[in-house]
Amino acid sequence: MGQRPYVLLSCCISLDGYLDSAGEERLLLSNDADFDRVDGVRAGCDAILVGAETVRKDDPRLQVRSEERRRRRVAAGLPVGPVKVTLTCRGDLAPDARFFTHGEGEKVVYCPDATVPELESRVGAEAKVVGLGAEVRMEALVADLGSRGVRRLMVEGGGTVHTQFLTAGLADELQLVVAPFFVGDSRARRFVGDGGFPWHAGSRAELVETRAIGDVALLRYALSERFCADG
Repeated sequence: MGQRPYVLLSCCISLDGYLDSAGEERLLLSNDADFDRVDGVRAGCDAILVGAETVRKDDPRLQVRSEERRRRRVAAGLPVGPVKVTLTCRGDLAPDARFFTHGEGEKVVYCPDATVPELESRVGAEAKVVGLGAEVRMEALVADLGSRGVRRLMVEGGGTVHTQFLTAGLADELQLVVAPFFVGDSRARRFVGDGGFPWHAGSRAELVETRAIGDVALLRYALSERFCADG
């Protein structure tokens, strides 16, 4: 069994705490300079994780965009991009999603044991399907990734996944970018949902960096003793 990966949560929110609008079209909260920063963070990770809802709604590629960063990874003996990871309870994932079709790197889908046969028939040609028991728990997920050699995991959402990692106390770092506008619609997806978080009024998270990146603000928090400032 490998060591638990360093878990870095990354997302961009509106001033009123939303990840997106309530509409069908994806809302771009950040700017080009921050997208490039995130690309650099991705390039330094072994795996990138998003929830199944993010795969369905946003259809992300989850690839390192910079050709130079891809070359540096290969020169260091690494795959051209991080392993792509998602998790699902129902198994409702389309094999033509860009998560599966873009990039030749490894892809892993975690699900309950009961969902494995259906998922393997649907996406087994494109990804490794891994059952984690009666339900997917974040502790088991990160332990399995550690056993696969993942040392640094970047979690990019959505809100349900962020909530699960944070309430389980498995996050080592949070990189939260705030966009300079409001969404103003309670039907939209929030950064996190309800839960018992380790950080509250009596136990405040440690803010280690603030940075203006064009018109957005990066807030970087250390969430565990494993926090790595140079990561």
